[in-house]
Parts: sequence; structure tokens; C-alpha cells
Amino acid sequence: MRGSVRQSMAWLHTWSGLVVGWLLFAVFVTGTASYYRTDISRWMRPELAATSEPGPDALARAAELGARYLAEHAGDATGWSIGMPRPEFPVIELYWRSRPGPPTGHALLDPETGEPAAVRDTRGGDFLYRFHFELSLPPLWGRWLVGACAMTMLVALISGIVTHRRIVKDFFTFRRDRSAQRGWLDAHNVAGVLALPFHLMITYSGLVTLALLYMPWGVTTAYRGDSQRYFAESGQILPPQDAAGRPASLPPLGPIVLRVVAETPQPLDRVTITHPRDANATVLAIFEEPHGLAHVHPQISIAAATGTVRARTLPARPATQIHAVMVGLHEAHFADAALRVLFFLSGLLGCATVATGLILWTVARAPTVFDARSQGLRSVEALNVGTIVGLPAAIACYFLANRLLPTDLVGRSGWEVRFFFAGWIMIALTALLRPQARRWYEALTCTTALYLAVPTVDILSRGRATITGDAVFLGFDATMLGTAAIFAIAAYRTAGHLIHSRPPIAQRAPSTS
Repeated sequence: MRGSVRQSMAWLHTWSGLVVGWLLFAVFVTGTASYYRTDISRWMRPELAATSEPGPDALARAAELGARYLAEHAGDATGWSIGMPRPEFPVIELYWRSRPGPPTGHALLDPETGEPAAVRDTRGGDFLYRFHFELSLPPLWGRWLVGACAMTMLVALISGIVTHRRIVKDFFTFRRDRSAQRGWLDAHNVAGVLALPFHLMITYSGLVTLALLYMPWGVTTAYRGDSQRYFAESGQILPPQDAAGRPASLPPLGPIVLRVVAETPQPLDRVTITHPRDANATVLAIFEEPHGLAHVHPQISIAAATGTVRARTLPARPATQIHAVMVGLHEAHFADAALRVLFFLSGLLGCATVATGLILWTVARAPTVFDARSQGLRSVEALNVGTIVGLPAAIACYFLANRLLPTDLVGRSGWEVRFFFAGWIMIALTALLRPQARRWYEALTCTTALYLAVPTVDILSRGRATITGDAVFLGFDATMLGTAAIFAIAAYRTAGHLIHSRPPIAQRAPSTS
């Protein structure tokens, strides 16, 4: 214990926030953007035009075309997945795998002709979504690292509540003209308290969604390591069928799709086929989750050879229902347009809370004169610039790469990701190499230019279609301009702070005004 309980909590809050603050900021930024990952994916595939909801006949035709393509190009695969066309993504999305783990192949087909769709190769908003909980690392390592950060975030939130005994009064206090440290402290308090219920909910629900990964011992013991049986008995999946070992051709999928669509109110999301060349091939129809908090996909398992229904998902058990509600709260699939905006703004406040906390740490400890210890603080400040400004700059580079790279480039989606990390690394290295007094200003100015370039390049690449395009494109470009304006204001304030005074090191953080 460091003195009183409040002092101990203050110490815990300060250091826990710094240790994982940079990773937490990345998790919050990409997670906040993921609330609009469908719109981001739509913008990053401008060749696709939004359509109406496909009818049962269109879904049956999509299943037939997908199965035909997979039979020709992935006949030796052990599993096929056929994603149905949707209004916002009107193509047939195919995956196949020949071994356990990630899919070994992917293709997009035109739902009218069955030929490969003329659409650029991109990961779209899914890259930001997966980065949010995997950090572009191997899935197991990335999720463990994000889980450790989330647990530390929960500790920081609880210790912060204990530390701020005047939490309500501090919420209505913003003394930006008192001192740099006081201004950043008040900004940190306001951002943290304004969305405190959201911060607690999103952190705890994020931990619960991956609780089985972090604490697998109960299921391992009760089911003797057979996790598939646990998922089946809890109502999350249907148990897979073993192969019979006798080759057989796959019957037409159209009649099966028509039948399951007619008897299920939810839209059909995708159809998967296990052991497609085997006599015991199984067709699994997976539907979108019903509207509500719970994130559970109804499923129907059908024997391909006979067309008989093998199993249906049963109503979820109470524990499974609670877990599904936590997933639904975290991902906000239930949210309408207005509520999604509220989630997005709350996520931005989470980003602001982490960012102001990181800056406050350096401002509160910066010496008034140079000494050997100040070198470490300079490194922390450079890391702050590389994260707080570098990550948004990297996202802008990701969007720019989508418009600038040739559409027929081999491995194009991978190059977009490389642009993302290249932009992030450039900002971080520049912050380390440039003079301390100009780090923030130069990084903010560069990021402003990048976000201004995104709608500019979009207009130049798509021409008149940009002006007459649908609301997704207009809203996306307007958001990029608004983001550029925010960074421009921050750069202007930082430049004004540097021009009007040359204070000692303790005051060389960007002004909160």
C-alpha cells in the first residue's frame, strides 16, 4: 500500500494506464471504426452498387452458382462456405478449407453470371475489425494480448473511480488556462466520466466474449477436451457429421435453400457444406441473428444425399443467452442508425480518455530543466505522438491505398495493409527523430493532409459518381473532411502554443485549448 487507499489506487491507475495505454488506444480506435465496418467495406469496393434484398429464387441460384464454382476450383476441399448476396454486399462470397484453421481459399462471384466479380481485392472494414481484437498477430497471441489490455483497462477504470472522490464535481470543471497539467487532467476527467457506463460495459463485455479462451479449464474438464460438444449442447452450433468414406456427388443446393428459407423468418446468411464429395455430406444453413441484444445465429443441418433435416439449433441455455447478450452489446448489431451514432461517439470518448491520460502522464512528470531522466520522458512523448497521431494517419494511408493501388495488382489487399503499417511507422519514426518542440505540430499537420487527400483522391478516381453516389460514399467523404478539420485545429493550436511562448520542457505538450 502506498499511503491511503486513494493514494494506492491513484498509483495503480497511473501506471496501469501507461503500461498498456498505447495498445488500448489502438484497440479503441479500430474498435470504434468497426461500428461502421459495413459502410467502410462498401466505400472500399466502389464497383459494387447497392441492391434490394434478394428473394428466395436469387438465394437458391447463388447457392447453385457457388457450389458449381467450388466443385471446379476446390473439389478436394473438406469444407465449403457460400455467403449469400446482401443489399450492401451484392456478390457471392466463397471460402474453402482443406485443413483445420483459417480458410485456404477465397473468391467473389457475380450473382447473375457466376463468374469472378469485377471488384478490387480488399479486406475493407474487416481489417480494422479484426485488428481491434487480434492486432494483426496470430489469432491466439493477439487475443491474449488484447485480453490482458482489457483486464488492465478494467483495473484502471475501477481504480480511477476510487481515486476521483469528487468525480461529479470534476466532470463540470475544465480549467484549461490554469496550467497544461491541470487542463489535461480536466480533459481526461470529462472524457472519462461522460462515457463511463459505456467504458465499463465495453471493457467487461469484451472480456466476456473471449472468456472461454482465457479460462478454458471448466469446459476442458467437464467435456474432456471436446469443446465442439460443449458448443453443440449450449445451442451455439450444430454437431458436425463425420465422413462416411464413400465418394458421392453433391446434389443441387437450390431446392434445399428454397425450403429452409421458406420456413425461417430470418434472412439466410450463408450455406456451408462439410465433406462435399462424401456420401455423408452435410449442408448447414446459417441465418442472421434475430433482432435483439442476443447474438445467436439460428442454424439448420441437412443431409445432402436425402434432403432430410438432421438437426436444428435449440433455444439457447441461460448461460449461453447471457454470453450472447454480452456479444451483442459489445458489437452493437442490434443498434439502429441513431443508437449506432451514440456508440460511435462513446467510442471516440474512450479514445480521448486514453489519449489524454497518456499525455497527462508526460506533462505531470516533465522536468523544468534538462536532466538524464528527461530522456526517458522524451521517448514516452515520442511514443505518444506515434500512437495518438500515428494510428489515425495509418488508417488514412489504408484508405488512400484502396484508391491509389492498381485494381488488378496481385495480392492487393495485402499491400493495403502494408500501407497501413508503413504510414504508422513513418509517423512514429519521425516523432522519434524530430526536435521535441515540433513533434506534435508536424505529425498533426501530416495527418491533416492525409485525411484531406482521402476524399480528394476518391473524387478524382470516381469522378461524377462521387457527387451522385449513394449516402455511404457522401457520408464517408464528409467524415474524412471532418476528421481532417479536427486534426487541422489541433495542429493550429499546437503551432500557436509554440510560437507565442518557448516554455520549459514541462509545458511543451500540446495545449488543450
